[in-house]
Amino acid sequence: MKAKNCLIFGGSGQIGKHLIRKLTKNNYRVTVVTRNIHQKSYTIKTQANAGYIDIVEANIFDEIKIRKLFENCDICINLIGILYEKKRGSTFENIHAIFPSLLAKLCKEYNLKQFIHLSALGINQAKDSNYAKSKLEGENNILKNFPVSTIIRPSIVYSVDDNFTTNFMTLLSRMPVFPLYYSGNTKFMPIHCSDLVEVIHHVISKNISSNIIECVGPETITFKEILNRLLVLINKKRILIPFPLSLSILTAKLFQILPKPLITVDQIRLLKYDNILSGKYKSNFDIGVPSLRYFDKEVEKYCYMWKEGGQFSTKKYKNF
Repeated sequence: MKAKNCLIFGGSGQIGKHLIRKLTKNNYRVTVVTRNIHQKSYTIKTQANAGYIDIVEANIFDEIKIRKLFENCDICINLIGILYEKKRGSTFENIHAIFPSLLAKLCKEYNLKQFIHLSALGINQAKDSNYAKSKLEGENNILKNFPVSTIIRPSIVYSVDDNFTTNFMTLLSRMPVFPLYYSGNTKFMPIHCSDLVEVIHHVISKNISSNIIECVGPETITFKEILNRLLVLINKKRILIPFPLSLSILTAKLFQILPKPLITVDQIRLLKYDNILSGKYKSNFDIGVPSLRYFDKEVEKYCYMWKEGGQFSTKKYKNF
């Protein structure tokens, strides 16, 4: 059987690297688009055997160059997303709405078999968040231009390569006091990156289309519970203090000035809303791909990096 060609945007991120390994092991050929081949190519190349992966350097808004990649492509997968806006055109509108719309138009023009787009869970409710509004606009643009697209809406995605558990463990290891936004009551259903990749592979292999699929892990955990679990895993004791909304917004305004913000005002708005199944769409469990990995057990595999003593912190040695 001829190998299908997958065109991936956002292949150097945590989900992209896991997905490349999964697809190439299952005889898919992958072309990965990156804006900086010198920085990203080494990492991307190590995810697959030679002959199964090509790396192309391109600005994602260079339509002429992007268009050529669709000529020999069967499946397009968009994993690109940002958590905060930057200068030089890296805005929610450009990345989450305009760019996916361009991809959907090209998928239709070149008659691709599938377009899989990574969105986010809970964006319908968060009407006061620019992040959520741009994500929702992007979904609408996609379905308008290429109705047979499949949109994946995951809850928080975590793994050793994430920007979620790793950042929080870094902060918790350094800060004696940690703020709780909205009293830490916001609910999440974290999904491990490997489980999410299983869902995407299932969508591709079973040729699923015309769906919005909500992807979640097996547990519902509040923000406060997540922090407490991380503290237990790294053997730290910290004071968790509920922050009033006005103070939360004030601190976020200061943090978002940094080149890599710890938190932004828009993220504070997002935290008002639970990040759990809506019940309006099919979930990964409904399509036969249940999440198998539990939060504590998976984070335990790499949390030693934030413990005193590092990898030797859990081992006991006898005196010789």
